[in-house]
Amino acid sequence: MKVPVIVKPGAREEKVVQAGEGYVVVYIQAPPVENRANEAVVRLLARHYGVPRAQVRIITGRKGRRKLVEIDVERGEKS
Repeated sequence: MKVPVIVKPGAREEKVVQAGEGYVVVYIQAPPVENRANEAVVRLLARHYGVPRAQVRIITGRKGRRKLVEIDVERGEKS
């Protein structure tokens, strides 16, 4: 599943908010320095969707606030 994401770094509280049509806003405490913000985005989205971090991948927007993230929820489900 591909999810458009808007990142809000420097937030007081870390959370994922479903907003608008099919995109989410991720509030993170980490600053956008040395890839810390991207790591926090992956960690929070993995927790939000209940999958391991290895199944969350930033496809586009590594250096910006708008990202396209791929989440492999199929592998996360048990048969």
